[in-house]
Amino acid sequence: MGFDAWGRLVVGRGESATHAERRPNELLTSWFVRSGWSKGELARQVNRRARQLGANHISTDTSRVRRWLDGENPREPIPRILSDLFSERFGCVVAVEDLGLRAPHKPASASGVDLPWTGPQTVALISEFSRSDLMLARRGFLGSSLVLAAGPTLVEPLQRWLVPAPHAARAWDAPPPAAPETAEHAVPAQRRPVRLSAAELDLLESTTAMFRTWDAQCGGGLRRKAVVGQLHEVTDLLQEPQPEAKRTRLFKVAAELAELAGWMSYDVGLQPTAQKYFVLALHASKEAGDKSLGAYILSSMSRQMIHLGRPDDALELVHLAQYGSRDCAGPRTQAMLYAMEGRAYANMGQPGKCKRAVRMAEDTFDDILDSPEPEPDWIRFFTEAELHGENAHSYRDLAYVAGRSPTYATLAEPAMARSVELFAPDREHRRSYALNLIGLATVHLLKREPEQSAAAIRQALVVAKKVRSERVTTRIRKTVDSASRAFGDVPAVGELAEQLASQLPETAPAG
Repeated sequence: MGFDAWGRLVVGRGESATHAERRPNELLTSWFVRSGWSKGELARQVNRRARQLGANHISTDTSRVRRWLDGENPREPIPRILSDLFSERFGCVVAVEDLGLRAPHKPASASGVDLPWTGPQTVALISEFSRSDLMLARRGFLGSSLVLAAGPTLVEPLQRWLVPAPHAARAWDAPPPAAPETAEHAVPAQRRPVRLSAAELDLLESTTAMFRTWDAQCGGGLRRKAVVGQLHEVTDLLQEPQPEAKRTRLFKVAAELAELAGWMSYDVGLQPTAQKYFVLALHASKEAGDKSLGAYILSSMSRQMIHLGRPDDALELVHLAQYGSRDCAGPRTQAMLYAMEGRAYANMGQPGKCKRAVRMAEDTFDDILDSPEPEPDWIRFFTEAELHGENAHSYRDLAYVAGRSPTYATLAEPAMARSVELFAPDREHRRSYALNLIGLATVHLLKREPEQSAAAIRQALVVAKKVRSERVTTRIRKTVDSASRAFGDVPAVGELAEQLASQLPETAPAG
């Protein structure tokens, strides 16, 4: 069985591929009909997403879409692209299998989240995955062979993060399992030992903080490959003999870099790739013995699940983070986790629990001034502006779940406006500023205030030109589309589509 040059499935003996015997794909047809897209629109979206992934060889048209509906199984990355497009359209995870398409067979080491919780294997898996990411990026093809995990498949393996690992499991005397050797990229037989100095380790940690600043300023599309490359270098250092204290610090660096690589991948729309980096980051944080960092990584995974329409999974991940870090997380980290808990409850349509979580986030944040403990760099992003933004988004999400309730929109507006006010002079968090401007625009739409919504979108457009973030551009486009459908006869809204085309043209983000 294989695929021909046109992406059509070619089957062997006993599996005739003739059109007469091919069965229509009823699952794909059902999703397609409910989407409201035409065949041409779906083809254009597939081509656009393929260009964003760097798969420039993809050129889909209406006849190709028709063949898919008739039962033809396209080759990768089209099944993954279709999964992403329908997931975004319906606000929930639509797996490849849900579309009646075949998922390619993947070795256990390259897919899923149920990975071994041992140091040497964690290093080997991060090394293998980051190297593959870099190689595929050079070929213009990213993350197409991964499957996005959700539900028990995602949450249950991660619960082992709470289980203490015996020290004996850190079998550092034995070399870690090597990644499969290929003719194209052979693994060297020998490496020269590298002993890391204290100054070099300090530089690695400061470089990681610098990457995080760049991400907040410029979006995930600008420096993602640089972060992945640095992560791969750190795994090389972890495969060399190092004193225990330095090894622990190196694992922290690896965990922070892997989380940042995941966050940047999430920001540019590479969802399965992002999830895999998050999982690997959680493994590295456990090897470092840093439960607070692990909780932060789980919160990033929770945020991704909210984005993908899986609030139940998001809530379980937040609770796992809270339980695992209850004895060590500082007030800023705890406040951030409560805010994410509020977001999950809001999207589940539970206003009482949402409001309680919002209050807990605010009360816990007030404890920061009384805390003498120094804070790690990765949590410093959670400022007062971020707190107001998260809580405002919780009320905004409640408004949508409650059928566009103006009551919850009214609750959201002052917090969102305050967040925008605090972010405005902050040049280090441009993406957050843009996202909260978009959030403010959606709140005004819920309150049926189209002129105010248009003004916020225009401000967001100015900021969006300075960042490379698929989340920002996608949310602006969706908000403009919603405003045009509801208030297209309002002059300020009518001008938005033209401004969007001139100020934020569709371009493929950097991988």
